[in-house]
Amino acid sequence: MPKSKQDGGSTPHLQKEIALLKQGYRFIAGFDEAGRGAWAGPVVAAAVILPVDAPGCMAHLAGVRDSKKLTPGQRERLFDIIHTIALASAVGIADAAVVDTINVVAATRQAMEQAFATLSVAPDYLLLDHIKLPALDVPQDSFPKADNISLTVAAASVIAKVTRDRFMVEYHKTYPHYAFDRHKGYGTQRHRRALAENGPCPLHRMSYAPLQAFI
Repeated sequence: MPKSKQDGGSTPHLQKEIALLKQGYRFIAGFDEAGRGAWAGPVVAAAVILPVDAPGCMAHLAGVRDSKKLTPGQRERLFDIIHTIALASAVGIADAAVVDTINVVAATRQAMEQAFATLSVAPDYLLLDHIKLPALDVPQDSFPKADNISLTVAAASVIAKVTRDRFMVEYHKTYPHYAFDRHKGYGTQRHRRALAENGPCPLHRMSYAPLQAFI
């Protein structure tokens, strides 16, 4: 597997996608999510279909990797490039109320199913990171650290993360006491202090342990 000196780990590639093309699949969608561990805000899932066999696809998307390994500025730049290169992309959203009602894993699946349903190109194979979508009658492969291995999944991770971060920046305007623009709803000390001072807002996931004291 290719290695990157820059990130010290695996660089996502298209080996799985190319192998699937050789098996006769045409439109391979990568899926990933952002926000599963956050205390507030939605889970956002993204689906991306890349032109795997197009000349220069890998070169155009150089630098795309697991969104957690990128700076906010890098993610924003790559977000635009992915949208330019991709054959199709889509997002799905499950808000805090959905997470509280059906649990975060089920909410993640729901968001991914939404993304799947709104793709402008129907995929005939799915690549996923550690989650399966049994409700979709489409061949799929779910494997650990997919966003470190598959460039298509890594691209989806960038789309999901940037989309969710933008939501949280907007929510900050309505709920400025929580500094959602800074921590994006994750469990930082600043977020914990804001909860202690202000209590939860409608964006908070009341089923999560740190919020249980407020019920």
